[in-house]
Amino acid sequence: MQISIRPEKREDFNTIYQLAALAFGQEDESRLIDLLRKDECFIPALSLVAVDGEKLFGHILFTKISIVDQEGRSHISLALAPMAVLPDYQRKGIGGQLIRQGLRIARDLGYSSVIVLGHKDYYPKFGFEPAEKWKIRTHYEVPSDYFMGLALVPDGLEGVSGMVEYSPPFDQI
Repeated sequence: MQISIRPEKREDFNTIYQLAALAFGQEDESRLIDLLRKDECFIPALSLVAVDGEKLFGHILFTKISIVDQEGRSHISLALAPMAVLPDYQRKGIGGQLIRQGLRIARDLGYSSVIVLGHKDYYPKFGFEPAEKWKIRTHYEVPSDYFMGLALVPDGLEGVSGMVEYSPPFDQI
């Protein structure tokens, strides 16, 4: 298998919808992706697909979020969500390739941090740590070790704390 990672194209939208539905066993994440594409938080260069020739089998999306501190100052960051790989292709390193490529592009675009709500045993492999380390919180009720952050550059989260404000589509699903 010859995996390549590239930005999504309009003609990929239906395949991505089906891929996410199969990977998650429901359509919530598929609908979220569609809504995020229409929101100002969307960054086309950070909606990536994993392909082998014409076969699309993975997708990852990073969107803009704000981390708002107690004084009302807003710090721009990224949310990694969702990421999906077709069930038959899972546990083959494709998700890791999507994450690493997405993090590289995000850094190249000038972003300094990423937040993820994800599995506590998976995301730390890529450098994610519990967001409570920086006193970054979410309004979602999740165990603290499932809510993580990553500085993309040295001190990328230095002095950043507060509540993550996700774009409206996250609360519409």
